[in-house]
Amino acid sequence: MKYVTFANSIILIAIVAYLIQIQLDNHFTVIFGLNMLFFDGLYFQILSSMFLHGSFLHLFMNMAILFQLGNILEENTSKKYFLFLFFIGGCLTSLLSIYFLQYMSWNHNMIGASGAISVLMGCVSYYIKMYRKAMIVLLLISSFAPFLLGVSVAWYAHIIGFILGYILGVLRNYLYIYDIRY
Repeated sequence: MKYVTFANSIILIAIVAYLIQIQLDNHFTVIFGLNMLFFDGLYFQILSSMFLHGSFLHLFMNMAILFQLGNILEENTSKKYFLFLFFIGGCLTSLLSIYFLQYMSWNHNMIGASGAISVLMGCVSYYIKMYRKAMIVLLLISSFAPFLLGVSVAWYAHIIGFILGYILGVLRNYLYIYDIRY
């Protein structure tokens, strides 16, 4: 595995963003996190929120999974497809999540890369069938176990991202794009 990959570059960007975030006040996290301000014209939130995290542990867990899954996908599909999954899939997950929040009349501030990472998990689940059960268990644990510790998690973003990633895998097969080397 090469160390200079897009997945590893995204990890570095997320670490730098977190270091900036912890130096600034909570107002920064509200502006760049994904929340109802999106509907007031802060459309960049669907992307910027993927690089902010609520704690070092939150950052570490997301980046550890991104390191594993991102590099697997990037190495076994293509760099373009990995970038498509992470950024387009992540932004679509953010967009669907904010509309879910609006529908539920919840006013949360969502931050973290886990929606985009869930897209990767869904895609890996489609292509590597022997990993499917493990990915579903990881999805459920990461979505609901933190509640036992009193930690708020955007479980809906995880589920939306996973389903979206699976669908993107199916569509890629359906559209006959054959550069996958599993």
